[in-house]
Amino acid sequence: MSKQHIGVLTGGGDCPGLNAVIRAVVRRAVVRNDWSVTGIREGWRGLMEEGLITPLPLDSVSGILHRGGTILKTSRTNPGATLAGMDQVARRLKELNLDGLVAIGGDDTLGVAAALAQKGVPVVGVPKTIDNDLQGTDQTFGYDTAVNIATEAIDRLHTTAESHNRVMVVEVMGRHSGWIAWGAGLAAGADYILIPEFSTPVEKVCASIKKRHARGKDFSIVVVAEGAKIRQQESGSAVDGWVLEESGRDEFGHIRLGGVGKVLAHEIESITKFETRYVILGYTQRGGTPSAYDRVLATRMGVFAVDMIKRGEFGKMAGLRGNKIEAVDLSIATARTKTVGADLYDIAATFFD
Repeated sequence: MSKQHIGVLTGGGDCPGLNAVIRAVVRRAVVRNDWSVTGIREGWRGLMEEGLITPLPLDSVSGILHRGGTILKTSRTNPGATLAGMDQVARRLKELNLDGLVAIGGDDTLGVAAALAQKGVPVVGVPKTIDNDLQGTDQTFGYDTAVNIATEAIDRLHTTAESHNRVMVVEVMGRHSGWIAWGAGLAAGADYILIPEFSTPVEKVCASIKKRHARGKDFSIVVVAEGAKIRQQESGSAVDGWVLEESGRDEFGHIRLGGVGKVLAHEIESITKFETRYVILGYTQRGGTPSAYDRVLATRMGVFAVDMIKRGEFGKMAGLRGNKIEAVDLSIATARTKTVGADLYDIAATFFD
């Protein structure tokens, strides 16, 4: 029987824990199964352009467990934009003689993987996103780190807000789901949290801040997800909608969001007359060293992905269900966004008044 040969790639935004997955895939494949592993650089682009294929022997993953980012680099290249692109990827994978491919990414990357699986390509997935918005897994690696980073930042902002009697608006990541805002806001004791799942009139936020100040508190912390829907005052009337700071879309058609924190801060100061500042945490949330929890979860998922290939469970991903990792159909992960429910948001709302 010939020696098995598998590939691994990372697509979409970088995320703490990616290197832990890569390390686990290589270790499980090489040490346990005596397979060889090929790294595909820059996500799906690595299968559409030349010169982006690299071998991954054991020494290539030594010392990367604690490192952020991905040694394989990443991109938002979308081969599914055209039928020719998907055919090219499938053909390239066949040319590489891969017995299986581990695709590590979010809904876009896993969406491509699911389409390839429909074509008969032997692919498995590992769910990755700091937004924690993928179905089929209780939690994604990277989320814990992002929440910890955001929580620490909000903790630090408490002191400057209190010293200057200010309202501080903290904008965190979260396009369609508010998991980071919810988790970090709750952990850091935010006085109001706005997330994409629930549209909030800015007057309601301001009323809560005024009530808080009437009780003798001279500062407030407001956490807002970048995709939050707020009802802002504009020409005397309220308008629903996301606030865009940049124009344009990425290769998967996503609008680049940002700036809601700035607009919200302006609205709060205008209505309450309290001095208000805003902070956009941005890419700091997904950079740097992964937490211990994310290292362990990423490692478990990487090992499980190789085991799925060994069992021939293609078209599936490694999903956390309770305290177990299970094989979940890729179609489930990409069907719809996992959002913060009203029951969880109600827990946070306990502290808004």
